Formats: sequence, C-alpha cells, structure tokens
Amino acid sequence: MENNKIDNNLLFLTEDNDAKALYTELISGVSKAIADVFTNEKAYIGLSPQELKQKIHVDELLPKQGLGLESVEKLLNEKILPFFLRTPSTDYMAHLHGPALIETVAAELVLSTFNQSMDSWDQSPVATEIELEVIDTLCKLYGYGSTVLHDETVLDKVHPDGVFTSGGSQSNLMALMLARDWYCNTKLNYDVKKFGLPQCYDKFRIYTSEISHFSMEKSAHLLGLGYNAVVKVPVDSKQKMDIVAFKSLVEQDIAQGNIPFCAVATVGTTDYGSIDDIQQMKAICAEHGMWLHADAAYGSGVIMSSKYKDIIGPIFVCDSITVDFHKMFLMPVSCGAFLLKDASNFEALTLHADYLNREEDEEDGYTNLVGKSMQTTRRFDALKVWLSFQVRGQQGWDKIITTCIDNAQYLYKKIASSSSFETVTKPEISSVVFRFIPKRNRDSEEYVNELNKKIRRKLIHDKGIVIGQTVYDHKVFLKFTLLNPRMTHEKLDSLLELISTIGSE
Repeated sequence: MENNKIDNNLLFLTEDNDAKALYTELISGVSKAIADVFTNEKAYIGLSPQELKQKIHVDELLPKQGLGLESVEKLLNEKILPFFLRTPSTDYMAHLHGPALIETVAAELVLSTFNQSMDSWDQSPVATEIELEVIDTLCKLYGYGSTVLHDETVLDKVHPDGVFTSGGSQSNLMALMLARDWYCNTKLNYDVKKFGLPQCYDKFRIYTSEISHFSMEKSAHLLGLGYNAVVKVPVDSKQKMDIVAFKSLVEQDIAQGNIPFCAVATVGTTDYGSIDDIQQMKAICAEHGMWLHADAAYGSGVIMSSKYKDIIGPIFVCDSITVDFHKMFLMPVSCGAFLLKDASNFEALTLHADYLNREEDEEDGYTNLVGKSMQTTRRFDALKVWLSFQVRGQQGWDKIITTCIDNAQYLYKKIASSSSFETVTKPEISSVVFRFIPKRNRDSEEYVNELNKKIRRKLIHDKGIVIGQTVYDHKVFLKFTLLNPRMTHEKLDSLLELISTIGSE
C-alpha cells in the first residue's frame, strides 16, 4: 500500500475492498511481529529505566508529515514490541495483572474494530444484549437471584443485576456510593441524589480490613466522606479481618454517635489473598442495618474451581460484589463487573437525557445501560467473558483456577519446610509472600531487607524474571502471584534455588 493512500483514502475498515485488504494486511503483519517477539521464556528484556528511555526515544512524536504505515510498523517493531512485559511468561509473578487468554485477545480485536459504546442501545445493539446475558449468568454464578436464600428460610424476591466496569476500583466506588444512598433513603428518609450529602455526613463510617485495597479511602474521598470515614479493622494472624475487633469498633462508633452504614469483606487481599469471614460480617451488618459489600476483585475467580470454591464463603449474602476479569480470569485489561443483589438500588445512577436514553425507547424494550453505570462511553468488555466462557466451559475454567491455587499450596509447603525462607501466612488463593533469610547476619533486619530488595532487582534486570515485593511487620518480603496455569512445580523449585543462589552470593 502506498503511504499517502492510507492518509487520504483508507481511514477505516469499510465495505471497500481496498480497506478490507489493508485491514487484513495490517492486522496480519502486526500479529506476526508480536508473535516473533516471543523467542524465550523471559518476562522482560532486562533494561533499566534509563536504558529504556533511550531505546524508545524518537526525535519527533508528532512530525509535520506522517511517516505512513510501513515506516511506523518498522518503528513499532524496533522501539516498542521487544520491550513489553510479557505477562504470558511463567517468569512473571509480580502482581494481580496476569496473562491474557488467547481467545480474549481475539475478542479485543473484535470489540476495538467495531468500537461500540455501551451507554445506549442504538450505539451497541448486539453488544448490549450480550452484556445483559453475561450479567445474568454472573449473578447466577455468584448465587444471586436464587428462589431461596440458601441457608436462610425467607424467599429472595429482589431482582439482581449488574454492569461491566473498568475494574475493582470503579466497582468499589459504585458499591460505596450505592450503599450511602441506600442508607440515606431507607434509614434517614433523605435523598442524596437530589439534595447532596446530609448534615450528618461526617459521622458516616465504612469498615474494612487494615490490608484492604486503597480504593476504599479513595472512594470515601470522592464521595465527600473523607479518609476519616474509613475505619480500618485489624487483621488476625491469617491476615483476615478480626471479627471481634470489627464488632467492637461498630459498637464503639454507635456509642459515640457515629453512623455505621457499610462494611467491606475483602475476598482476596492484594498481598496475601486472604479472605474475610463473610458469614460473621453479614451477621453484624444485619444486626446494625448495614450494607455488606464483597470486594472480590482478586478472589472472584475461585468460584470456578470445584476444589476450592467454598473457601470464599457465602458471597451471595452480600449486597454487592466486585468481580475482576483481568486478574484470576486472565483477560485483557480492563475488564471488571459490579453485581448488585437488588437492582432497584441502581436508581441512584439513573438520569434520562433526551439525546441518549429516552424513556419511550426503554418502555418499548430498548435497554440503555447508561442508567447502571458511572461511565457514559464504555467498552464492550463483556465480549471477552462471553467468548472465554464459551471456549473453555466449566471444566476448562475449573482446571485453570485449580492449577493456580494448587501451585501456591505446593510453593508454600516447599518454603515452609526450608530454613532459608520465612513466610507470613499460608495462602488461600494464589499469592505466596516470603523472604530469603541468609545464614549469615540473621539478626540484622536492615541487612535482610536490603538483601531481598537486591534479589528482586537482580531477577528483573539480570534474569528477566519479574516478582513482587511488599512489606510485612516493617520487613521486606518477596511475593509470587501465581496466575499462570502453565507454571510447573519444577519451575517453582528452580526459582527458589535461583533466589537462594543470588541471596548467598
């Protein structure tokens, strides 16, 4: 293709044969270039920040005359593709950001090409209907909408619903906002949507474990409640919320005239994968008329494992649930969902605009999803879930999730039986936190801290291996976040040997 032709005539994929040929040629060429980058198992090429800055630099990012596709493809291949972090590598274990299943990468191409916007039906006809189907399946998967509330005797007459989000932070923000409005409407007979925050807003309290995700504080700030509204509950030796402390803090706040309105159960903490006791938290919330939200951004994937699914507890008793698909579900960033036990609480987000979600259209059966979302323009991320659920099925997903958790259990046993390592707690999901303890200078915490920092840096820059690092009890720990089902026990053994070798140098 001539360079000037793409600039002047071929802008998009259309019915035009030249446009189709260019699209096919471009996608084929780029996909081959991406595949060619995967020449070894390294997660990263190893460059330092300074070296990387030099490698990617171009003299003009916005040249006066465009370079054309052929030249820019060459630049892409030389300056960007080789330096990507390769999340599909078993040498990548740093964060809850994992590899992307191959069918979900194909889904990304589809949804980007058609570029649907999920705010109104006339912008995304088939995409809207697919998202509705996926949300319905997710609500059932997590136990919402059952005829009987499982271990309760009353009938569940509420209708569940949900919406796709950009991820855990947005889902958690939605949960706290809807919880606030629900409490004000039902307990205070006050409409925040119309009148803003009530005068007593500074007394509102949200309870979450001291190692919960930082989006709780950020959400409280955005909601006008402030960081002080978030009560951080101590955790026990297993890094779970201390239920006795939770109950005591709620009662203490009530005695002081504060207003407990919401609690958050973390189903998989970021560092340890620890899971709060939902059953006991629900009992306390019910006693005091509080909303219970499950932040299952990490642990939501456990539901797919027949072996481990019960460890997350009765998540269906929660009033809302955060689900992330770009973590354990191994889908491209971003892809999350927010599930709501009682769909009527979405009313807090409903606002009609004549140009967008006309009431007469909705009365005639056109679903406009903007009324359930904090976003207006939104991607068709539900396609990734639809496609992967169809491709893998229950058995495929069972194997993926179970393998990852099995690997964490194996690694923990190896570390716990070695005098060269120290751990924090036995993993419940797939994160293993540990540190190397040298035979010399055992009593020098400063030395051990610096040594573990050095190990992580040497792994990334000398070996192309990317692992995590955190702090527990003022001590530096390393972390393996095992989200890749390609990981083997033999590979884990070799990684521990490598860490021991580096630590003993």
